Amino acid sequence: MRGKVGKVIFVGAGPGDPELITVKAKTALEEADVVVYAGSLVNEEIVNRWARKDAEKVNSANLTLEEITKIMVERAKEGKTVVRLKSGDFSIYGALMEEVWALKDAGIPYEFVPGITAALAAASVAGIELTLPKISQTVIITRGSARVEMEGSIKDYAPFVNRGASLVIYTGVHIIEKVVRELKEGGVSDDTPAIVVYKATWPDQKVVRCKVGELVQRVKEEKIFKDAVIIVGKVADPDAYKDLVRSSVYDPGHAHSFRPKKKNVDT
Repeated sequence: MRGKVGKVIFVGAGPGDPELITVKAKTALEEADVVVYAGSLVNEEIVNRWARKDAEKVNSANLTLEEITKIMVERAKEGKTVVRLKSGDFSIYGALMEEVWALKDAGIPYEFVPGITAALAAASVAGIELTLPKISQTVIITRGSARVEMEGSIKDYAPFVNRGASLVIYTGVHIIEKVVRELKEGGVSDDTPAIVVYKATWPDQKVVRCKVGELVQRVKEEKIFKDAVIIVGKVADPDAYKDLVRSSVYDPGHAHSFRPKKKNVDT
């Protein structure tokens, strides 16, 4: 008689700090028989601290998709619970769907436990918000690429920076000259605020604040070649709008379902 089939749980490992995983993620790691993680991106301290000591731990950094899914499918068919630990949140550049399709084809159940993506961690570390009331209501997440073909480019999305969008660029510091060139070709000026956050929430994190025209020089000065997020737009310099913006949600002159409009409020 065929034994009970296990399952695969896709878990977002967050940006790096072992304490920045969810309670549900911690529980999944504590209960997993097998943990498959990308050691090139995921902080191994997360695995060492939260995974079961007797769990099988597989570093997938040097494995292909086929090798990774073979391990997950085989272990699940043995009735084991497998955690597939992905950096940040698997919904953002997580190479998720090809692994999900392999599990579907093999009839393996799977679940999802989200994590904190690098864009949000970078904003937190920098002490800014990606949506600034009345200034920026749109966030565009994109990436730089030297060789991988993809639809759309930084140049295509750069014009929206001049229309109030915040642009968050992954995998761009290793080709920073190309990133800056495409930003400028898209109409972004040299004096547009920018922030580069290296290894957000890791002990050796760095935050570099500058203008677009200074990005190439500053990134090279700081020797940042990977593991960084670039934030471009007005939100990168929020102090420029101090006393000029206010959220309508907490404005006494703005009514909503939880608070009626207040009259004669002293300002």
